[in-house]
Order: sequence, then structure tokens, then C-alpha cells
Amino acid sequence: MKKIYWKPQAISRRALALIAVLSLAGVAIVERFPVEAPQPNYAEKIAAAELADAALVAVKEARLGQGIPIDSSSDPMESGLIGVPMSGATTVIGHLRAKQVSVNPNFAAVIVEMLQKAGVRRGDTVAIGVSGSFPATNCCVYAAVESLELKPVIISSAASSQWGANYDHFLWLDMERALYERGVFQHRSIAASVGGVEDRGLGMSEAQLQVIREGIQRNNLEFVDATTFAEGVDKRMAIYDQHAGGRPIAAYINVGGGTISVGKRVGKRLFEPGLNLDLPRRLGGVDGVMVRFAKEGVPVIHLTQIVDLAERYALNTDASHIPSPGQGGVFVAEEYNRWLAGGVLLSVLGCLYAFIHSDVGFRILNVTPKREAIGQPRQMV
Repeated sequence: MKKIYWKPQAISRRALALIAVLSLAGVAIVERFPVEAPQPNYAEKIAAAELADAALVAVKEARLGQGIPIDSSSDPMESGLIGVPMSGATTVIGHLRAKQVSVNPNFAAVIVEMLQKAGVRRGDTVAIGVSGSFPATNCCVYAAVESLELKPVIISSAASSQWGANYDHFLWLDMERALYERGVFQHRSIAASVGGVEDRGLGMSEAQLQVIREGIQRNNLEFVDATTFAEGVDKRMAIYDQHAGGRPIAAYINVGGGTISVGKRVGKRLFEPGLNLDLPRRLGGVDGVMVRFAKEGVPVIHLTQIVDLAERYALNTDASHIPSPGQGGVFVAEEYNRWLAGGVLLSVLGCLYAFIHSDVGFRILNVTPKREAIGQPRQMV
């Protein structure tokens, strides 16, 4: 049995204009009313950020307990994680804004995301290299690792660039010990080196080197001493292998731009900030802990260019206050409302059907004096 329907002989320009207006209005509505969707591993990210926040508070308390005042001109957040421009433990120039932006517990969630993308699983062993330059970032790394129940092997460089953990008697090693003794973290460094140029403090005075050595001794850590750069890398790799206890190392996390980790001048440009899954090209004769792990196929997390990383993950860069855990695009991202978008699509399709496939639209708009130009609907089979 044949079906008969009515179809207009031509499409009214008014109808087309109406459909276009409705479509644009629908797009605007969908853009205007997005929904917030939790990102993967939301619970683990929140747990890591909260632990990092507790660590930042504990470091501030430990600093004040040492009688070290907080300078609000350089540390407007009054976090206690910002150091001084010069001291006996200071090695090279540092950027104050980067140090300020790093005081954000939500970086712990960023590190959780990177570890998950690297394929790290609960119980895996990870190697970590930190220095005194970014103590807040160090806290976030430890928080992420412990929240994911990983087994870290940590080696620290005791010295710091400007504005880091560079108080002579309150180095990163002292902060770390305070966090461990207060029960905030269950792990701490198993060894430490001087840090600075070639990880040997080249260019530092004997008095400065003495400050660093005393800090390592004060915290009862194995001293990673080397006479050459290559020897320093060899010793670090041997310590990581020894304390991994035969277990494979699932990832290597580096904080800052320490030469021993990223390599010398050329090496600093090879690895991208964040997660590096592939071995960089044009390595040439570049050496360093990151290079050696990358050659073994170990994912590398390179935590440098902190301001850029914060912007990439929509974290706060204002540095006027310490953000609360859970703030940032790493936790919740805006997405289009699928139900709203589907409703708009159905509405547009309905209009197209009414004005093109049937005579409903023609009847609705059959008020124009130029109807003959459009033509009456004709019978179709």
C-alpha cells in the first residue's frame, strides 16, 4: 500500500532563517551551561592533595618551632615554604614566582594523574630524586606516592636554589625528618648528596659545603659523595637498584632541574615538563639519572617549569593564598551537557522535518503575501 504525504514545492527563506536561528541558539545554550565531571582517579587525587596539605602545615609548624620567622613580602601566603635569597645552603639563582606557585597541595593530584598514565600500580617501586629547591613540590610527590601505596626509594640533594629550603639549619632534609617523625609521611630519603653544580657543590665555599655536610650528618643519611659527575650518577643508580631489592622500578620522579638528574646543559632541554614516556631524541653523549632510566624504558616524571605545569592543569597561580585541596582542572573538568546537547539536536532535526519533509512548517508560516512564490504543498507518493 502506497503512502501519501504533502511536501512543499520550495523551502521558505523564513523557515531556513528560523532553523538557523534555532540552531545557533541551541549551540549557545549548550556552551553556556556545561556540567562539571569528576576526572579519573578522583578519590586518589583528593586523598593525595589532603595529605600534601597536611604536610605543608606540618612544615610551617616545624619552621616556626625552629624560631625562623616568615617574611610576608616574599611569602604572601605565609606558608613557611619560601626561603631567603642567599644563605650558606644556596647554590644557584632561583625564581621566586615559581617557588610561590609550587606551594599548592593540588600538585599532588597532578602527580597522581601522571603516575596513573605511566602505568604505575599499587605496590610498585618508584625511584625519586628531589632537592631543597622546591620543598612544597617534594611534599606533593611524597603525598602522591603514599596515597597510591607505592614503595619509594628517595635520594635528596641537600642544597637549594634561591627561595627554597635554604636556611642553614632548616634544610629540606630537616623538613623531611620532621614530616617523618610527626607521622605525616611513612618514608624519607635513604641517602643525600650536596647538590648544586654537578651535584658536588662546585663553586660553593668550604663554609657552605660544611653547612651541607652537617645537614646530611644531622639527619643520619648516607652521603653520596663523588669526585666526577659520572661517578655521582653511577652511585645514585646503584643505590636505587640496591634498595629496590630486585623489584623493577616502575617510574622515576625528578623534582627541579638538578644536573645529576636531568644531565648538563643539553640534557636540561631534552625532557619535557611532566610525564615522559619515550626516550628523547638526539641524546648524544648526555648522561644523568633521568637519561639512564629512560634508556631502560622507565617512565620519567620531570617536575620543572612549575608555573607552566600549574597552568596546564588549571591550578591556581595567584600565590596570594594556599589553595584548598580539590581545586583545579585535575579534579573536575567542564564538559558539555550531553542531555542538553541531545535535546538541542532533536529540536533542530524536528524543525528540519517540519519545514522540509512535511507541510507542518508551511502551515505555521503560511502568513506571507508571497505564498505563490513558495507554492502550495503538493501531494507526494
